[in-house]
This record gives sequence, structure tokens and C-alpha cells, in this order.
Amino acid sequence: MSETTALILFAHGARDPRWAAPFERLQQVTQAQLPGVAVRLAFLELMTPRLPEVADALVQAGCSKVTVVPVFLGQGGHVLRDLPLIVDQLKADHPQLDIRVAEAVGESAAVLDAMARYCVGAAAV
Repeated sequence: MSETTALILFAHGARDPRWAAPFERLQQVTQAQLPGVAVRLAFLELMTPRLPEVADALVQAGCSKVTVVPVFLGQGGHVLRDLPLIVDQLKADHPQLDIRVAEAVGESAAVLDAMARYCVGAAAV
């Protein structure tokens, strides 16, 4: 991957700014593992930056390919309805931008396995 490639971690957002701390750590850990990729965090609501703002800034910086990873446990209304509308608008606003949307992290077998290992470990305490 090159610096013209970006990964956007897309989270819901909350009124309490402390809610974002684990997502900020996820962004930092992911960025450390992908040094040639711009890894950014964006929110649906209640927090900034929002997804369109992040995408606009990436395009201005010369980014040509973006993968959006919904950092949601399931494919609920926000992922199934809100996100596609936002992505459609981004595609209209930036037709030169190649945008891909990954499945919600909670739909991944690897993520579920990691969460189960954590839960099993917590039960053993």
C-alpha cells in the first residue's frame, strides 16, 4: 500500500469524549502496523471528525483509495442504512476516489474469536 491509500475506522460517536479513547488507541495501533497508509478515525454522529470531513481531507492530501472499516459489533441500521448513504454521497463528491467498505468488525470470525478468548479468560478469574 502507498501513501495514496487510506483506512478510515468508522465509529458511532458519543456525547462523552472518554468514549472515543479505545477507538483512538485502535487508530494508533493500526497506524503503527500500516506505516505507509493514512489511518484515520471518523464518527457517524455526536463527535468529530465526521466521515465526509475525513474523506475530504484525504482527497485534498492526494489519497486515491479508501477502505472504510465500520468499528461496530453488528450490521445494524447505521451500517446498513446510514453508512451506504454517506458513501454514495462521497462517491458523488469524489468520483476519482476508490472507496471500499469492509464488513462491521463484529461480523468477522477473527474478531469474535478474540472476544470469546477474552470472555473465557475473564470467566477464569
